[in-house]
Amino acid sequence: MSSVDNNANIRHGRTAHNMSSSSLRKKSDLTLVSKIRFPCLRRCLANIQEVILGTKLSVLFPAIPLAIIGQCFGFAEPWVFALSLLGLTPLAERVSFLTEQIAFYTGPTVGGLLNATCGNATELIIAIFALYGRKIDVVKYSLLGSILSNLLLVLGTSLFCGGIANLRKEQKYDRKQADVNSLLLLLALLCHMLPLLFKYAAASSDITAKATLQLSRASSIVMLIGYFAYLVFQLWTHREFFEAQEDDDDVTEETPVIGFWSGFAWLVGMTAIIALLSEFVVGTIEDASNSWGISVSFISIILLPIVGNAAEHAGAIIFAFKNKLDISLGVALGSATQIAVFVVPLCVIISWIMGITMDLNFNLLETGSLALAIIATAFTLQDGTSHYMKGFVLLLCYFVIGACFFLIKNLNYQFNPENKIKTKRIY
Repeated sequence: MSSVDNNANIRHGRTAHNMSSSSLRKKSDLTLVSKIRFPCLRRCLANIQEVILGTKLSVLFPAIPLAIIGQCFGFAEPWVFALSLLGLTPLAERVSFLTEQIAFYTGPTVGGLLNATCGNATELIIAIFALYGRKIDVVKYSLLGSILSNLLLVLGTSLFCGGIANLRKEQKYDRKQADVNSLLLLLALLCHMLPLLFKYAAASSDITAKATLQLSRASSIVMLIGYFAYLVFQLWTHREFFEAQEDDDDVTEETPVIGFWSGFAWLVGMTAIIALLSEFVVGTIEDASNSWGISVSFISIILLPIVGNAAEHAGAIIFAFKNKLDISLGVALGSATQIAVFVVPLCVIISWIMGITMDLNFNLLETGSLALAIIATAFTLQDGTSHYMKGFVLLLCYFVIGACFFLIKNLNYQFNPENKIKTKRIY
């Protein structure tokens, strides 16, 4: 297959995630770089300009060295936490850019697999470092927060803004992709609810704990099988369901702007920096919670997902303004599905390998919030049309859940006014 044909396949096979991230990119001016005589130096500077300056979020890159300096020189840990969060924002968008660049050389199928693997790399890396630090609650809260933010905040904002911007147009979207994602989310919800119900079904807490852990591991394997079947469905048998329909004004990159090995090296380097900043985030989250007077649950469920996925979320909202709801739904539902049936069960399996006890019992309040979010989203998307009221209701649901986790620390102190009893959950 010629390179022209391969590039055409990539162009017409771009997913919603690719197009969402591309909405925040900007064309680099290589006029000055092209005048450099030395080829190696010219290619190096061109790569730096394309990768570092090729995004509208490049202004946040200075937060990365500041976070590293702050950690090395003993700055206040809340500052390190905040700078690390800001630094993760452009990195998540750049990983999507690099996977798309590599896909020009590998083809749409391998590119889709890369996107499916690296699409939520930030959440997965933060979860692994939290597991290594035995902070199981941070893992559960951050992953739950990513699902809730995608289903309620991102989708709600997209539908609301799209409805306001297109009041005189009937907004429609293809339900095929939404139906598949909703089914997988319901599977994930079932796998979360059964371990929770074990707690109330068994007479002995010791028996319950062991059975819950075993059921969680078995359910995680089932979800991973479901996710791999989803990849086959998405990348081979029913690829047309997930390909974003793009107009000429949406196409910003028809050819690769960096080489394959350069893209691979940048991807490895970006992943290493994400890992470093994730370690900072996990290590300073409790000090930030104490300093700011807000619970770890609120930071993990609300702040981490919003900041960590800001680039992808902004892209979804931008396309909603353009009345391209298929792309917005692909971003919100696709990310929520990937976290629910891939990242969460993968964390359970990784913790099993590490000898750490992590199950799918997210407790009653958290699982109830997840269930209501999935049900509300399914009802919202059932007829294939949209208006701003649907988005507004989803946003209200998110605000209520956020208020709940913001106040839960005060409730914890109300039950333990002398703070003498240490609970197993971190609030």
